[in-house]
Amino acid sequence: MSTSSLFSEDRSAEVVVESFGTETDPRLQQVLGSLVRHLHAFVKEVELTNEEWETAIAFLTETGQACTDVRQEFILLSDVMGVSMLVETINNRSLELATESTVLGPFHMVESPSRELGDLIALDGKGEQCLVTGRVTDEKGDPIAHAAVDVWQANAEGFYDVQQPDIQPELNLRGLFITDDNGEFWFRSIVPRFYPIPTDGPVGRLLQSTHRHPYRPAHMHFLVTAQGHRPLITHLFVKGCPYIGSDVVFGVKESLVRDFAQVDDPARAAELGFDNPYRAVHFDITLLSENSQDSKR
Repeated sequence: MSTSSLFSEDRSAEVVVESFGTETDPRLQQVLGSLVRHLHAFVKEVELTNEEWETAIAFLTETGQACTDVRQEFILLSDVMGVSMLVETINNRSLELATESTVLGPFHMVESPSRELGDLIALDGKGEQCLVTGRVTDEKGDPIAHAAVDVWQANAEGFYDVQQPDIQPELNLRGLFITDDNGEFWFRSIVPRFYPIPTDGPVGRLLQSTHRHPYRPAHMHFLVTAQGHRPLITHLFVKGCPYIGSDVVFGVKESLVRDFAQVDDPARAAELGFDNPYRAVHFDITLLSENSQDSKR
């Protein structure tokens, strides 16, 4: 046995990487090899103690144990560490013609119900009424008919339906809409409110330990898909929200911030079934074709 294959502090990462079999998938070898090198370099840089390593293992174990069918604590951890946004940014950095993307978030946990254009998705009767309109187009500005626009948001008190199954109506503030022949969509909802991410688990304690607030700025989620086009995950943020500049998951992009303007129009409000005045926002969305040159990295 060659002594160079034995574990030592100096060659720790190399010994582990060299243990990978020659038939290992090349991409897996690249990713794991880089992970091992960076992880070992981190441990050496901070000279991690046994107690600290045990604490880290306990933290990760508890993070996994906190995951349920309606809560993904590991996604939450990735979000607050900025990893989710970094992955999104790297994978979409060349898409200059498309609407900017952002994180999926931990609450896209259930299938949104199919709804008709114009439907009301706020089923609990709470919140400031809002009309949401928009148009889905390709990078040339041509409308995309029959695109699927999946939307979800928190209620007026800052909770998603899956967080309050015994309080909110089932599938509250969720909807799957199909654009018309002009690529247009519209639905009735409420103005989103800022809210804290769940802080009753290990991620919440991490935020507390690092003296960070847990708030996300007010937003709506959009997942837009269409045949022959790249899917898009994005947000619509409320202009003027106090947490726009300090989103706990780093998800805000300036191009996604919109003014939810007040509309004083009694006749239109009556048509919508709204009280007057109400709020309205317009959000156009651009998808890239699968063969678009802008989609190639």
